[in-house]
Amino acid sequence: MEQTVITELSKYVDEKKRDFYPTFFKTGAGEYAEGDKFLGVTVPHVRKVAKKYANLPLTDVHTLMISGWHEVRLVALFILVHQYEKGTLTQREEIFDFYIAHTHYINNWDLVDASATKIVGAYALVNGTAILLKYANSKDIWQKRIAMVATLAFIKEKELKVPYQIAEMLMHDQHDLIHKAVGWMLREAGKVDAEKLKKFLNKHAGNMPRTALRYSIELFPEKERKAYLQK
Repeated sequence: MEQTVITELSKYVDEKKRDFYPTFFKTGAGEYAEGDKFLGVTVPHVRKVAKKYANLPLTDVHTLMISGWHEVRLVALFILVHQYEKGTLTQREEIFDFYIAHTHYINNWDLVDASATKIVGAYALVNGTAILLKYANSKDIWQKRIAMVATLAFIKEKELKVPYQIAEMLMHDQHDLIHKAVGWMLREAGKVDAEKLKKFLNKHAGNMPRTALRYSIELFPEKERKAYLQK
């Protein structure tokens, strides 16, 4: 199945993207995606291929998830999201378990962001936040980002306690990609309740990472942004 999907993706290869993606997604020695390989296919075309194979059994999705090609893994994740959204409670449980068993292969920020909210977040909304707390305490950068990005499912339901809890847990993480995820979710929470975000920032703005702070206040008026950046 992997070769079949590679053949489909190969119809949409963009040579400029193939050259650009390894740098953009930090695949060099010592970088966070060291050794990852890219065909050079844009997300809309990856989605198009995933739609064609939307109903693959999980045994075949497994072969895609463990692929060395980034876009093939992204196809697998789009398929999982589709099947989770359309599935029964039993099927969703199976897909969630499959996802958790394969997080080792969900190893870049775009892979996390394409799937964490709609699978892990959606599952946690119904079944509790144990997985989010576990991943927020993980030493693995991608599990930590999954925990943070998954809280967008709560934000969309206007349930803000969990997003702020996970943000507080991860706020002082060492990695820039976690700072960005924290700031992003804080910004989204602020769209639901701006005063609650301001209360959080009044407590933490003075010692939270600059990147997280900047992301969180992007939608504030300029005067307020400057005031928080000066804390």
